[in-house]
Amino acid sequence: QMRLVESGGGLVQPGGSLTLSCAASGFVFYRQAMRWYRQAPGKGRELVAFISNAGGDYTNYANSVKGRFTISRDNAKNTIHLRMQSLNAEDTAVYYCQTTSSGTEYWGQGTQVTVSS
Repeated sequence: QMRLVESGGGLVQPGGSLTLSCAASGFVFYRQAMRWYRQAPGKGRELVAFISNAGGDYTNYANSVKGRFTISRDNAKNTIHLRMQSLNAEDTAVYYCQTTSSGTEYWGQGTQVTVSS
């Protein structure tokens, strides 16, 4: 059974940094492209970052986080990370990792990131 577990969220001051992690199990991790989404209060879910399968040679980011967020993967540990820098209040959201396999979407439970002074 495919499982995704996020961690690393918390409270951070504006301008600060945070790194999220997503541990995957139950599937052949290196074959899967992976994504980070976020959902702010009262808003829809937004795709934040994408990383291709295998070596993760291709990444893509939402315009709102480009230059501030970095997605990476560690296939040896079946984990992806989202390094977030220069955080601001608009980055406050629940962050989810996601992958799709055989047409089925798999989501983690989410981790809360709150940017506030």
